[in-house]
Amino acid sequence: MPWNATSRREVFVIDDDARTREALSNGLQEKGYDVISFADGAALLSYAKTRTPAGVFIEVDAVDRSGFEVLKKLRSENCPAPIFVTSAHGAIPLAVDAIRHGASDFIVKPVRISEVVERFEEAIAEHSESASTDDLSKVSLYVPGGEPLTAREREVLARLAIGETNKEIARYLGLSARTIEGYRAGIMRKVGARTAAELLRRVFSQNRHQARYP
Repeated sequence: MPWNATSRREVFVIDDDARTREALSNGLQEKGYDVISFADGAALLSYAKTRTPAGVFIEVDAVDRSGFEVLKKLRSENCPAPIFVTSAHGAIPLAVDAIRHGASDFIVKPVRISEVVERFEEAIAEHSESASTDDLSKVSLYVPGGEPLTAREREVLARLAIGETNKEIARYLGLSARTIEGYRAGIMRKVGARTAAELLRRVFSQNRHQARYP
């Protein structure tokens, strides 16, 4: 499926529960999104051939798992939008399956609309920053003269290098801001930087050096 330019304001929804559909529609419309509801996955996938949504909500349950087929189809064809799975069943295996198949989040009904909309907008923000995040692969995280960094420290440093705050990194990695502060302090100690600015200067100085002398 050749994905078209993303519609920043369209959200696709599949949900048999009329109350949930209405609540989602009202909550998202208040934030300026256009909500389009579909009767089934086939209708959504057909429409998605011409319009790429800003996000998708798909209902699944323990018996009817057809929503997973829609999720897998969207992900197998590289749909770039965040996909939220909703379910009246909060079983852990169901949530694990949703995340394993590419869901951005798993939400148990009854939904708290304000919380769902907040989580949805966070996912949209992360998606909109994906171009910047893609630059992580181009950043060398080796700083000469410093102690080796752990895998987690490298993750934190990579996100610091693209300008994220402690809170943003914490949200992305599922950790507390205080934990991120601890990782940053450890990174600075290992690298020998006294301030965050000095740390980033050393990282980017090293990358500029490598660009000149590959």
